[in-house]
Amino acid sequence: MSPSHKLETHGSCLAIREVFGRIGDKWSILVIFMLTDGPKRFSHLKRSIDGISQRMLTLTLRGLERDGLVTRTVFPTVPPRVDYALTTLGATLIEPVHALAEWAGMHAAEMQASRERFDARDAGGAKRAGSDNR
Repeated sequence: MSPSHKLETHGSCLAIREVFGRIGDKWSILVIFMLTDGPKRFSHLKRSIDGISQRMLTLTLRGLERDGLVTRTVFPTVPPRVDYALTTLGATLIEPVHALAEWAGMHAAEMQASRERFDARDAGGAKRAGSDNR
């Protein structure tokens, strides 16, 4: 879709916003990325995704399941084993998620350097603005 492309209906805009809201949140892309090479247990996902809480992983997986991107399979063992896997629909995200991960890896250092330049410039401006108020 080109930047000049106009959405034809309000419904299209809403649908795009909802999809981006689901896959663009802090954790969903990471969960999808972790599931690209096959089903994983909850505990494996939790250990593999640095910083995610048990509650947040549960909420993220429920949201992905609700949207038809992930399946949840409970195995009748003691304790119960639960596996999560991408659905056929969820698997269609593998290519774009890998492309985004590759892009992030290629440009992370540039972005960090830009942040540092911005923060240094912004800190200097804040000091000057603060001294003008005296």
